[in-house]
Amino acid sequence: MSAPGGSAKPLSQKALQQEVEQFRLDNSNLRLDNQALKDEIARLKNLPPRPPFKPSGMEKATQPRPTGPGRRPGRGAKRDQVTREVTLPVEAPPGSRFKGYKTVIRRDLILTAEVVRYKRERWLTPEGQALIAPLPAGITGGFGPGVRRFCLALHTQGQVTTERLTDLLNGIGLAISKREVVRLLTSDLEMFEQEDRVVLQAGLTSSPYLTVDDTGARHARRPAVTTQIGGERFCVFRTSRSKSRLNFLTLLRAGCEDYVVNEAALDYLRAQSIEAAVIARLAAHPDQVFGSQMAWWQHLLRCSINIFDRPLLQALDEAATWGALRHHGLMETTVVVSDDAGQFRVATHALCWVHAERHLQKLMPASPKQAQAVELVREAIWCFYRSLKLWKQSPSPGGERAFRWQFDRIFGLRTGYKELDDLLARLARRKNELLRVLERPEIPLHTNASENDLRAWVIKRKISGGTMSADGRVARDVMLGLSKTCRKLGLSFFTYLGDRLGLNPDQPKIPPLADLVARGA
Repeated sequence: MSAPGGSAKPLSQKALQQEVEQFRLDNSNLRLDNQALKDEIARLKNLPPRPPFKPSGMEKATQPRPTGPGRRPGRGAKRDQVTREVTLPVEAPPGSRFKGYKTVIRRDLILTAEVVRYKRERWLTPEGQALIAPLPAGITGGFGPGVRRFCLALHTQGQVTTERLTDLLNGIGLAISKREVVRLLTSDLEMFEQEDRVVLQAGLTSSPYLTVDDTGARHARRPAVTTQIGGERFCVFRTSRSKSRLNFLTLLRAGCEDYVVNEAALDYLRAQSIEAAVIARLAAHPDQVFGSQMAWWQHLLRCSINIFDRPLLQALDEAATWGALRHHGLMETTVVVSDDAGQFRVATHALCWVHAERHLQKLMPASPKQAQAVELVREAIWCFYRSLKLWKQSPSPGGERAFRWQFDRIFGLRTGYKELDDLLARLARRKNELLRVLERPEIPLHTNASENDLRAWVIKRKISGGTMSADGRVARDVMLGLSKTCRKLGLSFFTYLGDRLGLNPDQPKIPPLADLVARGA
């Protein structure tokens, strides 16, 4: 800047700071505009847009620093089982003394194709009946259970596509087509499907909390939704067309198809502000359990309830489905932790703090003062979250009142920045759900576990695309869920497959996963 006399007038430190802040705001706005243009290009190309905001870092920044010495051993450290021992001699000169052995472990992997020709005896009995010697158990379509375990492990856990899996098997020396590989991956999975369903039932019965999330999917060339339901010791995936609350409640039934009118269902309707006359008609009828949706709708007609009123019918279906859950002993004291998606607000609900704090990043301050207000609020929330995490590790009685007071103080702030004040007021209305951990310290403060579980499903979607058949959809959901459950239980998924396919007769049997899930509760 130049003075009227022609000499340069230096800027003050405050003016420089304001100019730098303005440059930062302009840069941030340009980044947002650039991202919006990229999203529009992606939309025109029918591609999914990239998320415009990076993770806030609140969870990582508030982690307590480890105090113990040393580092944690790796995932595969010191778990080898010696299968063969070889003694290597050496020619020693006369007079030498034997000093024992120097041990070295060699780890190797041998992949060979074993092609066996079975000559099955054929006999004809005096009665004219033909007898043929049976094949060994586990042979499907001319391929043994070892091939099936190899395909399931690499496709599910290794994220190998069917094309590459076919090339790999042929390269090893096993003549197989891609159609046969797909058949090994998707057919005759009833045993795994049943175990996955029982795992969900055990988790809903015994787990103190559920973390849930969903992501987009493609099935039969149409949009679909994959929902993740998990706890500390289990994980399941379910792909369906709908993203409604009724669909989520239906998934929580774990395969049951009945509808039940009980006190839990009536309480659900009362919370939904349904007319008292409708609730009275349902409560007065002696029939309470209905085996199918058609039987349930016929009951509503007998009660003179208009089933063509779609909002009313959906609320009634949700209530009867929730009643069925409680009728089967599921979700008695379970807390559902979610990212505030509307379909997950059922039972006792808790909000994810990471998603709640993420709303601060979506604000677009227009002045340095507004940017400073956002930064001060973020620092206060991070400090509160750090204290909440420390209290959760060792809950002390009497601390709940202090946390509630501090929460009201932070989220009751009024900064003069309208968008920020509206956000704080909206989060203040969700106080009970954000502070659910004060009542139940065992529940997590975030849904990071669900996002980690879903990441494997998203990677498979990027690599393999969508599914076409119902068998393919079930195979993907079931096998990925069992893989994640095995990992949470500390089991090898490869060993689990071998046990279920009868390939480990000399090793101890792996108990049903549902028993292990319930045992750890």
